[in-house]
Amino acid sequence: MWGSKKKSDSEKGSSSSADQMRFEEGDPRILKLGSPVSTLRSGRSSSNTTSTSGSSASGSGRNVSSSSSSSSNRIKIVPPGNICPSGNVITGMRCKPERTVLNDSKMIPGIYGYGSIMPGGAMQRTRRASPESNAEELNTQANEIYRKGNFAEALSLYDKAIAICPRDGRFHCNRAAALMGLKRIIEAVKECEEAIRLSPAYVRAYQRLGTLLLCLGQVENAREYLHCLDQKPDQATLEKLQAVEDHIGKCAEARRSEDWTTMLKKAVAATTSGADASPQLFACQAEAHLKLHQLKDAELWIYKARTYELSATECRSKIFGMLSEAYIFFVQAQIDSSLGKFDDACIAIERAARIDLQSAEVTGKLKNMRLVGKARTHGNEHFNAKRYAQACTAYGEGILLDSSNSVLYYNRANCWFKLGEWEKSLDDCKHALLIRPQYTKALFRKAASNIKMERWADAVRDYEILRQELPSNEEVAENLSHARAELRKSRREGNGKVELVSDLDKFRAAIASGASVVYFDELSKLQGTWMSSVMDNLSAKYGSVIFLKVDMEQSPAIATAEKVTVAPTFKLYKDGNRQVETVTAIPDFLDFLIKETLLNHI
Repeated sequence: MWGSKKKSDSEKGSSSSADQMRFEEGDPRILKLGSPVSTLRSGRSSSNTTSTSGSSASGSGRNVSSSSSSSSNRIKIVPPGNICPSGNVITGMRCKPERTVLNDSKMIPGIYGYGSIMPGGAMQRTRRASPESNAEELNTQANEIYRKGNFAEALSLYDKAIAICPRDGRFHCNRAAALMGLKRIIEAVKECEEAIRLSPAYVRAYQRLGTLLLCLGQVENAREYLHCLDQKPDQATLEKLQAVEDHIGKCAEARRSEDWTTMLKKAVAATTSGADASPQLFACQAEAHLKLHQLKDAELWIYKARTYELSATECRSKIFGMLSEAYIFFVQAQIDSSLGKFDDACIAIERAARIDLQSAEVTGKLKNMRLVGKARTHGNEHFNAKRYAQACTAYGEGILLDSSNSVLYYNRANCWFKLGEWEKSLDDCKHALLIRPQYTKALFRKAASNIKMERWADAVRDYEILRQELPSNEEVAENLSHARAELRKSRREGNGKVELVSDLDKFRAAIASGASVVYFDELSKLQGTWMSSVMDNLSAKYGSVIFLKVDMEQSPAIATAEKVTVAPTFKLYKDGNRQVETVTAIPDFLDFLIKETLLNHI
């Protein structure tokens, strides 16, 4: 009875399923045998499928499989859509279950249709690449980009590779190569040092570090790394190493003998031979320029040297007997002293002493600058108390200790000016300007000293320069006008004699104001003697006009500056501007030109 009941329920369920799956004739969802549909797939093996041969979907009421079979054994007929409807089973057709494969990635067993959505929540199983393989791929890409010269992009990829595998020395070494291409030498050195720490047997890291140290002018350290692990550098590298070493050696010899011109040449030669990123060689050029009174160039090169942050290896190297870093601050202190930045100079030399207290030259300069500071302080105290003679003595003591200090010379020049010692004042101003050509205060005092000594041409020249630097300064304008007027007056009182000018600066100062006639000739010739007498007569006739003569043989610089190639040549100027030029040596014609060109405009 119980069995009958079970059978009845089974038949009832079978009938219900058949009713549900009954489709109308022509329904597109009916799959007929022989229709051109892709092979049906199933996740089960064919041995687990139990279906009666000859069964059909005609609605006979019999179930396709026994009740003991699970629902997963049923064959799912997949419609041509993307999503398979769950629970709809069409019987009467068998297919061999098989595992599906997409893009070589295994799938969870199941059946799917033509679309992209898997039935029953099936998930694609992907193989994840290891971090090491990802880093290698990034490194390979970076290498290709580096070879194309795109160093910035290559550096970015090397950074990503290092972020994945920070302990791989190869990646750090490659990153150093990209930094070299970007001229970031100090960073490249640090990367090579890190690569060697992580991979002590990595030969390329030693070679690259040796090359970098050569660029920095560290010859001994470069040689050590280039020959590490029994390696021998190529011939070109050896020759470059030897050339840099030779030039640095000769540079040191020139410095000891205070041959600053040779020192500068050898420092430049060492730089161009391979040490093109050497901060200490930049400082060497700065020191040579300073000693040659080329302060602007000295400032430029010491700035370049200070922009480099020295690596640990470079800080241990030496040049001229002192640590490289200390030498850079040693030179900076000298430049600051010449510029009158005394406090900055003291800070720089004290820092050099902290870096290398064993250097006799550094400690000597530190003591010297402290004594100079005391002399300067005493001089200022005496000057403020109007004890000008004592102030001169104090400033002089400082100059004996530091002859490159432009401020001490200028301060003493002020004292001499107060004491009425115009010539001494002028001399100290010239020393200050020799050290520091753009020292406006010293030029101002020099011009004032020239006026006191009635050297009008020199005063005009000085005030002309000051007028360019201080165009709105009323005192400069007034003194310039006064000097010009006195210069004209002195020319008129010159008994009609034409002044011979041989200095280019004096020539320019003489023609800078008023009317001027300049006679260019080779005065050693007979015609030159005759023409000089003609010019003397014209000078006596026109007292308000300045007459000058230039010997083209003795003063070629003036002739070149004025573009005079034919002798004789006559040029007429008004306030420094050329009005007329002629080669006609006829007295009456020259007289006519003077009256028409110059006198009508005065």
